[in-house]
Amino acid sequence: MKIEISEIANLPSRFGTFKIQSFKQGIKEHLVVFKEPLGEIPLVRVHSECLTGDSMGSLKCDCRDQLEFALTTIEKNGGMVIYLRQEGRNIGLLNKVNAYALQDKGFNTIEANHQLGFLDDERTYEMVEFVLDYFNLKKIKLLTNNPKKIESLKNIEIVERVPVIIPSNKFNAGYLKTKKEQMGHLL
Repeated sequence: MKIEISEIANLPSRFGTFKIQSFKQGIKEHLVVFKEPLGEIPLVRVHSECLTGDSMGSLKCDCRDQLEFALTTIEKNGGMVIYLRQEGRNIGLLNKVNAYALQDKGFNTIEANHQLGFLDDERTYEMVEFVLDYFNLKKIKLLTNNPKKIESLKNIEIVERVPVIIPSNKFNAGYLKTKKEQMGHLL
């Protein structure tokens, strides 16, 4: 896997002051946001891009709330967010908007992906292991509700799963129910 790695820069934000570094994998440019000291067993959030949630504040998902929870927690405790460019469970923005349109017609998030010819979840996590290895991290506390993320990290010891519990709203209650009941998310 050929990866280009940026320099480290400062990132003052409304959540605190972090360091950032970018990892370019083909056409995808991933971001690591971290707060030192990382420590021997840092908190790590693996967050897949969600433009509609993270940037536009969409209420159809809990992505922005999870990202903000992670940044706030990491500001207090140290650790990192690995921000993966895998929009819409890695189906891309155009297909995500098409999935949204299908959801508007009554399909749940999984059914919408299937209607478009995709699996429930097309994401991969090999980049996470690359980043953790680059930072020489062997053990982490993983901020996640997604058991697939835990299972996918084969070369790292996850000493603790830290839940990311976000209250639902009237727009994402069905989405969260589907994630829990059909995808096994630990909500």
